[in-house]
Amino acid sequence: MTNGPKTRRTRPIVFAALAAFVLLAGLAAVYVIGGPDGNRQQAASCTGALQLAEAVAPKATGEVAAFLPASKALSLADLSFKDDTGADRTIGDFAGRTVLLNLWATWCAPCREEMPALDALQAELGSEDFEVVTVSVDRGSDEKPKAFLKDIGVSQLAFYADPTMQIFQTARSRGRAPGLPSTMLIDKNGCEIGTLMGPAEWASDDAKALIRAALGESGI
Repeated sequence: MTNGPKTRRTRPIVFAALAAFVLLAGLAAVYVIGGPDGNRQQAASCTGALQLAEAVAPKATGEVAAFLPASKALSLADLSFKDDTGADRTIGDFAGRTVLLNLWATWCAPCREEMPALDALQAELGSEDFEVVTVSVDRGSDEKPKAFLKDIGVSQLAFYADPTMQIFQTARSRGRAPGLPSTMLIDKNGCEIGTLMGPAEWASDDAKALIRAALGESGI
């Protein structure tokens, strides 16, 4: 006679436990901490990025004082966008190269102001080891952002865009892009070294010292 009530009381407990498990698994997947084997492997691959974060931390001064070194393993390799031909690209496609990923839009005044500096940074430090990747999140066609870049004389930056703004939404869901511009320094495995939320003078000596530290260059 008592089996019925016990079963009814047990079900909410089981469902609550299952919901808690799903929530924790989801958080682990987003932040790449623990979880299934795949996430542990990603976390392991980001160990080097955390070591770089510690190395570059002393360089987060002056014009890049707002740079926040990563404090936990976070893979950004899946962030996706399109190149100038309309082909799909991800940060993972830049494996083997340190990337400074900048999210911007023509309607964002600070974004427009820092674009020449990002172009200058690419001109000076761009190489097989490092690339500045600026992704326009302007809605609609790429005509407007391309015209803006041409008008201000940008010549070193490759054109990338995501008119769906999904890259911005994904980065924001991970706490990395509360607004525009947002710039993420990413290691050769697609892992976050650190993030600067807001504009910066990327052609400054401070910024170049930060990038060189991320590239492992000494004496800077």
